[in-house]
Amino acid sequence: MTRRGNGEGSLQLREDGRWCGIATAAGKRRFVYGRTRPEALRKLRALQNAAAAGAPVAGELLTVGAYLDDWLGRIDVRPRTLRAYKCLVKVHVQPAIGSHRLVRLEPRHIERLYANVINSGRSKRTAQYIHSVLHRALGQAARQGLVARNVADFVERPRVERHEVTVLDPGQARQFERAASADPNEGLYVLAITTGMRQSELLGLRWRDVDLERGFLSVTNTLVKPGRCPVFGPPKTRKSRRRINLTDKAINALQRLRARQAKFRLKAGGGKWEQFDLVFTNRSGGPMDATNLTERGFRRLLTRADLPRIRFHDLRHTAATLLLIKGVHPKVVADMLGHSSVAVTLDVYSHVLEGLQEEAVAALNEVFA
Repeated sequence: MTRRGNGEGSLQLREDGRWCGIATAAGKRRFVYGRTRPEALRKLRALQNAAAAGAPVAGELLTVGAYLDDWLGRIDVRPRTLRAYKCLVKVHVQPAIGSHRLVRLEPRHIERLYANVINSGRSKRTAQYIHSVLHRALGQAARQGLVARNVADFVERPRVERHEVTVLDPGQARQFERAASADPNEGLYVLAITTGMRQSELLGLRWRDVDLERGFLSVTNTLVKPGRCPVFGPPKTRKSRRRINLTDKAINALQRLRARQAKFRLKAGGGKWEQFDLVFTNRSGGPMDATNLTERGFRRLLTRADLPRIRFHDLRHTAATLLLIKGVHPKVVADMLGHSSVAVTLDVYSHVLEGLQEEAVAALNEVFA
């Protein structure tokens, strides 16, 4: 059965219950499919619009690699995310399935890609990231009517076993804080372990967002890319925009930093001090380099303090864990960390909450004693 509205092109109801849209693009007949007539019509319109705009139209000559190159040039994501996407596509996806025709890509091709990535020694997390990129890219192709379906929907997402986060216990946290008190980056370390801020949030923090008189700061900015022409951006998510109350130690450390920074600025001269209003800076007032901070500062501090080798990001986990074991409500912890929901906090730190069950039972015993 064929139904055609005014200017709609050709729409047919197939025997399997799906609707098929037919149009001519790039001199050839193209087909799109939908479970309902409006869905098929939407894909048909997208196909016609793509052809009219000169965008790639899935045919026998359009490869997965060519489509991904075009998609990466049009996608609207953060610069850091785009760099990660391009790296995954260039290193893993294009060598494996880039030469396949987009319309002939099958789930088994993607499954083989994931298997090869894992067998080559890469982590399952890498395969998981590749799946996320492919699923997003092929989903866009399906919405544009370039392919009949998103074949990534039919591939199981690689599973990653969750490992418990590595944190400093309360004694080690105090040991870390004492060692940091003699470090030039004291304020940065104290803020990291008492607020749980992400490294990019710390390195993008500006003095205008810090109120030492009332004892809080606002997370409104992140460092995306350091260097001579640094790039700043908004926080990771809407929930990441937040206000965090500061501990006395954090306030004192920031007060000392501000006084020391004023001397550096005066010594350097107004014209030589980079005016970014950053709290944590290099010697010229510019943004700090995260790699240098980790390699030359953070790891050396851990060695001096005789502490286990952890990641800088584990200071964020440490802050959350310390709050939870002190009985702070998970919703409050989620708000401090900028999690999208308290469910994320409960999932990431479930092992901490399990350890608190004994205390909960002891409290109930007191109630019913």
